[in-house]
Amino acid sequence: MLLMGDLALVAAAMFFGAALYINVAEQPARLRLDDRAMLTQWRPAYGRGYAMQGTLAVLAALFGFLAFFYEGGWFWILGALFAAAAWPYTLLIVMPTNKVLMHVEAGTAHQDVRSLIGQWGRLHAGRTLLGFAAILCFLAARL
Repeated sequence: MLLMGDLALVAAAMFFGAALYINVAEQPARLRLDDRAMLTQWRPAYGRGYAMQGTLAVLAALFGFLAFFYEGGWFWILGALFAAAAWPYTLLIVMPTNKVLMHVEAGTAHQDVRSLIGQWGRLHAGRTLLGFAAILCFLAARL
């Protein structure tokens, strides 16, 4: 079932593309805002990104596991694990920063918010790397 591998690769590429966009376009633009506007912009962007990227990570992992089941090849499993790792990485590594940012009142945003959003961006880069690793594995599985 070549289709499962294709779908795994497409989902991983979409996940990676969205994550990369956040790191190279959205986050630098956000950091140019004043502290209050930066926090105000981050909240809805994070919520929408979480839903989209979370779904893509699950799909990439699911299709990667199915490709392994139908086609064999350990690179499918490895790519699926990299894609799936976005969830525990987010929950264990990124989420503590998210929780702090979600509980800061926008009207009282201060320099600590800038530091936290900067930290969030650096942590988010880990998700981007996981997506890239999944793509590399899925491409290697195609060879």
